[in-house]
Amino acid sequence: MNRLDMLDWSVIVAYFALTFGVAWWYTRRERVRESSSGYFLANRNVGWFVVGASLFASNIGSEHLVGLAGTGAASGVAVGQFEVLASLILLLLGWVFVPFYLRSGVTTMPEFLERRYSPAARWYLAIISVIAYVLTKISVTIVAGGIVFSALMGIDFWVGALVVIVATGLYTVLGGLRAVLITDTMQLFVLLLGSLVLTWAGVHAVGGWHEMKALAGPTFFDMWLPATDKNFPWTGILLGAPILGVWYWCTDQFIVQRVLAARNIDQARGGTIFAAFLKLLPVVLFVIPGVAAHSLVLQGKLHLDSPDQALPTLVTSLLPTGLRGVVVAGLLAALMSSLSSVFNSCSTLMTFDIYRKLKPTASDKQLVVAGQVSTAGLVVLALLWIPLMARISGQLYQYLQSVQAYISPPIAAVFLLGLFWARVNARGAMASLLTGFVLGALRLVLELTGGGGASGPMHVFATMNFLHFAAMLFGICAVVLVLASLTAPAPSREQLAGLTYATAGPKLPMRHAKLMIGLSWLVVLGVAITWWIFRG
Repeated sequence: MNRLDMLDWSVIVAYFALTFGVAWWYTRRERVRESSSGYFLANRNVGWFVVGASLFASNIGSEHLVGLAGTGAASGVAVGQFEVLASLILLLLGWVFVPFYLRSGVTTMPEFLERRYSPAARWYLAIISVIAYVLTKISVTIVAGGIVFSALMGIDFWVGALVVIVATGLYTVLGGLRAVLITDTMQLFVLLLGSLVLTWAGVHAVGGWHEMKALAGPTFFDMWLPATDKNFPWTGILLGAPILGVWYWCTDQFIVQRVLAARNIDQARGGTIFAAFLKLLPVVLFVIPGVAAHSLVLQGKLHLDSPDQALPTLVTSLLPTGLRGVVVAGLLAALMSSLSSVFNSCSTLMTFDIYRKLKPTASDKQLVVAGQVSTAGLVVLALLWIPLMARISGQLYQYLQSVQAYISPPIAAVFLLGLFWARVNARGAMASLLTGFVLGALRLVLELTGGGGASGPMHVFATMNFLHFAAMLFGICAVVLVLASLTAPAPSREQLAGLTYATAGPKLPMRHAKLMIGLSWLVVLGVAITWWIFRG
């Protein structure tokens, strides 16, 4: 295995210098720290290309690259279903959710829930989101970054994590969302170029696409696995994965904040469509390298200690000097874009949904300072979290990530039903959110205790596939939302003005409707073609 040499390091250093130089230049030019709108939402003046690029780059972190390639090496392309489905969910964000978010003028998703339901719903979503960001998104990014540093760069895990956390936190604190969006756009190109190079090198080393498909076998190239598959059953993909997608892409501050910063509905919707096209790429660019690594192992040309080593092993074994630096820069781009996004989004929640609620008379300048302090606090928490993670067992760490699957169904239920049915109210929303929280926490506890000796229905509850569980939990939360809402008076039309389809009011002006409809259908066609190609 080849380590990085001087040319590779030169490429990486040049990438870091360019990223921070551009972030610093935009921060000084835009003077984003003078207003809360500039700092948190880039003055709501962002175009479709930057919106779409940031949606994609924020989503694709180092854990995405390492994890997708690792799962591809272990079980094939079925994991790519989440990426393909994301293209359709992004269209849902643009066509269904965006008009309500922009019309309401909200800054955060908890704020939207308060307007639709009650302050209690806002507090619930704000606190749950902040805890989830700190315990999952930040920690996952640190672990994936550690793999990049130790396996590819020969740098100690903790030293590398410290450098990236502090460096990313610095430009996020200073530049706010504008710096995050601009650096995300730059990092998109580095990320795609590095992934394209690695995909080509992996497939070429195997002997071509057909040779790789023959070696791996049809199961590795089948996205539609049997309903009995323990990881990605087709029933779970159809019923559970869209629920997780709606929560992540349509209601999570981490993602939606980019859309809220758009100049108008044309730019916001155009950005979601652009991101939907980009989400058709990960199956080939991120999953296929893992399948190539698996094929190379079968040929005896490669050795993997574990599936998650697929990506770093390919980089160090196949790529020549210089190109290794490009791919590592792409991995660092993914790491930094995800980390900066979660820092910024989490600080926005802490500022608007916690600090401003506690201090409603806060000035614009105080809000910006609160956002900067919150971001700095998150950087410190991330640093404190590093040594603690070393003591956490792999099993607990794995289950910690499943928290997202268990908290998302009730949130998706209150957002979806809240848009389409004006009758649901605050009592129903809180009953649904708390029911989902209790059932999700119970499932997590049962998993951590190995089922806790449960039998019968409780054993099924504890061991069923997480996608099936998500679909079941969504159904339960939707029923609770409806039934509890019927026990209290319906909200007034004045309260719901502009927040539901029944009370939407005049449509926002859109100049390029026909073009966007046509492009959306092209995305749907791209999804259909991808499913046809990877049908086993």
